[in-house]
Amino acid sequence: MRDVFLPQLPDYLELGWRIEAWIFIVVGIVLLAVKMFALVSALLYSNESYDAAGKLNKTTWCAILGVGLLLHLVPIPLAFVNLAMLIAALVYLADVRPALAGLRRR
Repeated sequence: MRDVFLPQLPDYLELGWRIEAWIFIVVGIVLLAVKMFALVSALLYSNESYDAAGKLNKTTWCAILGVGLLLHLVPIPLAFVNLAMLIAALVYLADVRPALAGLRRR
């Protein structure tokens, strides 16, 4: 049965929207994996390692990354906050994690 309030769209538009929806799903899963990896990585190092590297302490990083992961999983429209938390996870992976890993090699 056809809905009178929603007009029938051309097939090429529906296909485009399906492709776009799948791209958003794949990107969302990748970003979720990045946030999870950052949180697990942050949990593996000791608090003394963070102090020795001159970074924020372990509790702060784990709280930031945990809140970012939680907000990613909650289905509320907080795109700006999710972007900020993604940037925090990328900062951890690009700056803090290499500094912590450098301490282990010595």
